[in-house]
Amino acid sequence: MRTSPSLALAANLPAGRAHRFARRPGQSAYMLMEALVYIGIVVMLLSLGCVIVFRCIDNSVALRRTAEAIAGALHAGERWRADVRAAGTQFRLENTAAEQTLYLRAPGGEVAYRFSSQAVFRRVGEAPWVRLLGNVKASAMASDRRRNVTAWRWELELQPQAKGTVKPSRLRPLFTFIAVPQS
Repeated sequence: MRTSPSLALAANLPAGRAHRFARRPGQSAYMLMEALVYIGIVVMLLSLGCVIVFRCIDNSVALRRTAEAIAGALHAGERWRADVRAAGTQFRLENTAAEQTLYLRAPGGEVAYRFSSQAVFRRVGEAPWVRLLGNVKASAMASDRRRNVTAWRWELELQPQAKGTVKPSRLRPLFTFIAVPQS
């Protein structure tokens, strides 16, 4: 009868020495503890990864909202500058405690800009007021007398946005628009 080489090797081991793949008493308990430790490490890494992903998503949403607010402010400023250039020299500025209104007499009719209740509104002619820009912290329109011309300046500050778990940024969104009426 022939024996396989592995059985022959196992048979040649000394009596006091066990085979390296043989189980020792209590070894299965160590393997179970190691598996539990590895599972715990994997769970910790996955939870840390989820926290990082959700924080990145919140920051991305906050960045997108801030970029949209800045783009809206730039669009409103360019529209204001176009209206000031078209108005010529017909301006009237009214300041009250609660709001500021600038009236521009343009060839197509009167255009008015009003800042009240943390928003900037625009009206053309007798049409109703349209909200041009929201989340405005401060707005001031003033004439800026220069040597040969009177320019108009609009200083605008948006409110920092704090939505979700993202804290308000330290960035103060300030804008200054300057326009010179065409004579």
